[in-house]
Amino acid sequence: MGAMEFHEPATIDAAAALLAADGEARCLAGGATLVAMMNARLVEPSALVSLRRIEELRGIEAVGDGFCIGAMTPHRVTAADGRLAGGHAVVREAAAVIANPSVRNMGTMGGSIAFADPAADYPPALVAIGAEVEIVAHDGRRRIGAADFFTDWYETALGPGELISAIHLPGSPAGAVGVYDKLARVEGDFATVSAAVVLAMAGDACSHLSIAVGGCGPTPLRLAEAESALIGSGLDAETMHRAGKMLAQASDPVDDTRASADYRRLVIPRLVARAITRARAA
Repeated sequence: MGAMEFHEPATIDAAAALLAADGEARCLAGGATLVAMMNARLVEPSALVSLRRIEELRGIEAVGDGFCIGAMTPHRVTAADGRLAGGHAVVREAAAVIANPSVRNMGTMGGSIAFADPAADYPPALVAIGAEVEIVAHDGRRRIGAADFFTDWYETALGPGELISAIHLPGSPAGAVGVYDKLARVEGDFATVSAAVVLAMAGDACSHLSIAVGGCGPTPLRLAEAESALIGSGLDAETMHRAGKMLAQASDPVDDTRASADYRRLVIPRLVARAITRARAA
């Protein structure tokens, strides 16, 4: 690897200008994934644009009934913020099971979702809550729903010269509960299969439900038919299993070192039912 420039801008606009001026430059957030890829010669950026000095990118702010999470907010901060309760707890629970304490201290939400590993913890949680990703370029800002942000295996809607500035969580239904659950080979590993659920009940009937499955395709899987099958029901075991089977049939998993595709399809209905049951019991 040849000589590489290193920049530490103090503002988002300055960072965006640096990225616009050099198409081979890359943002440096927590750095765990990027540095590993550089060491393996998978990427060879011409310059690194460190985001660590940009205070606007850090912290969690309540905005109306929702929250704005700065892209450089460490996982440990998100995991520890008790304001992320109710339906928003799905994001806090996802942050709490990422890797290990060292990675949670260093890693950031923006860096994680920009890499867009299909087995990562944030993507299904953000899709389930209906989050929006705020993106900055040298010529302005835009927002895109999390369901549209993740586009393919390790690919996102980020364009050349763009960076993530914040993640916006909308308000969740009254009485909603958010749950994130995953099956992994060992604690802290990437998910073999994950399930993010936001549930609200009206008496004994489900009044709101969003489900996003991770680790079983290029992007988080959310299926309106599966959710519709459960809304209005009492969430009995048979109905939950039927909805889980719909999700399994719509999934597109691969065979890899963690599990076979068939095993993942087998797990989906069970993991979804477990997450829903835990949400209802909360």
